[in-house]
Amino acid sequence: MQQKMTAAEVKALLAGTFPQHFGPKGVMQIEDLGPGTARVRFAAGERHLRPGGTVSGPTLMGFSDSAFYVALLGVIGPVPLAVTTNLNINFMRRAKPGNLIAEVRLMKVGKRLAIGEVSIRREGEDDLISHCVATYSIPHAGQEMANGD
Repeated sequence: MQQKMTAAEVKALLAGTFPQHFGPKGVMQIEDLGPGTARVRFAAGERHLRPGGTVSGPTLMGFSDSAFYVALLGVIGPVPLAVTTNLNINFMRRAKPGNLIAEVRLMKVGKRLAIGEVSIRREGEDDLISHCVATYSIPHAGQEMANGD
């Protein structure tokens, strides 16, 4: 897989599009971006917890989805309307608040679909918190502007 966007370019695009997540005060930081891979840090705080002090499932799903999007943009370029068509996640252990790390590996990027996996761990730990397999739909070139949806 060839990389079409650098980490700095993806950071700039996402900081402008999703400042609450990737901006200077956002909770996600792109640590590494390679051809078909990404490493993204998420600062899970009190607002992301469910009763019992565990990071909520929807939060982990959103983090997995966002991390996948980072890796995908690195490969396909600035295609903001690439969208999730499927996301299957397995929760393997309790996620405590703090820094969580997502490691993304794109397995296939075609003309219309991309498939990959996201593994989330707590910073400094080897045990998986969750494992996700996702599929994204990639719009035809020009389709996103022509259709307006």
